[in-house]
Amino acid sequence: MAGSILITGANGTLATPAVDYLLRKYPEYTPILAVRDASDADRNTQKLREIIARYPGAKASIHEVDLANLDSVHKFASALSDDIIAKRTPPLKAILCNACYWTLIGDSELTSDGYDKTLQINHISHVALVLRLLDKFAPDGGRILMFSSEAHSPGRAMLEKIPPTIPEDLDLLFKPGPQPDKAAAGFQRYGNSKLVITAWTHALNRYLEKDQSLKRVTAVAYNPGGLVDSRMFDAKFVSQGLNLMMRFVIRPLLPLMRLQNPQMRTGADSAVDAIELALDHVHPGERGYFELLEKDESSPESRDEAKQQGLWFKSLEWAKITKDNTALQGAFE
Repeated sequence: MAGSILITGANGTLATPAVDYLLRKYPEYTPILAVRDASDADRNTQKLREIIARYPGAKASIHEVDLANLDSVHKFASALSDDIIAKRTPPLKAILCNACYWTLIGDSELTSDGYDKTLQINHISHVALVLRLLDKFAPDGGRILMFSSEAHSPGRAMLEKIPPTIPEDLDLLFKPGPQPDKAAAGFQRYGNSKLVITAWTHALNRYLEKDQSLKRVTAVAYNPGGLVDSRMFDAKFVSQGLNLMMRFVIRPLLPLMRLQNPQMRTGADSAVDAIELALDHVHPGERGYFELLEKDESSPESRDEAKQQGLWFKSLEWAKITKDNTALQGAFE
């Protein structure tokens, strides 16, 4: 039975080829594509519309959702829930929490909700979406794809200068202080967000397995590899030096560099894997952490159950999840 596939950041580097692949290979599904700016003024959204237009029978729809604003996220979740209940939209089969943000050239930016923008877009708003929509999956379940990264694990990422860590005071995650090295601090905020996502996914699976009505929904933390063509390397997010290095050194030499590090990839490479994993065609029914398409062990800190639980309850608070707006009633125990 087909269903709906929700993708956030749907006009992004990985998502646009993922949508193309989904529409071409699995046209029976209904893609629900969330973007920050749904207008044609956004050239990336315009490109997404051009992809959809190649498939006249496509059931895809584009929705404006600002992940830097929790009111926008909750309104979208309510509207989608209503559409599924009214059978205007098929039940969910997958959620791909793909949207991502960083800045390596400035201090932490606070959203209108008062949270670090990197943490809110990458983690907090996805927590809200996932927990609001759990009971809108098809009766036979589905899969949640949370996007991790090698950056969640200390010592692995080329750009790491300050290792990612879960501080004892979790509030430091959403209000990090300024540091003199903007690139180092920005990448740590990114790595921290991916560490938080990975740890939270492990906790989510424990809660899902305990819930008789939701145990057919599985969650995976997926490391898609280092996407060398990512728009996150645009000059508005990174230094001119890093931007030029990616454009004129790393990308042209990618075939050679992949021989040394297979995790260096393009968005199109990871797009196919993401869809196959999300549709439960790869490692069906399994949960946990995946490096590309191989099940693996996430970092030791992400596997610390005490830290997972602390993050779990903090994430409920940050995302404004209550017993009244999630079907996962065991989440508060």
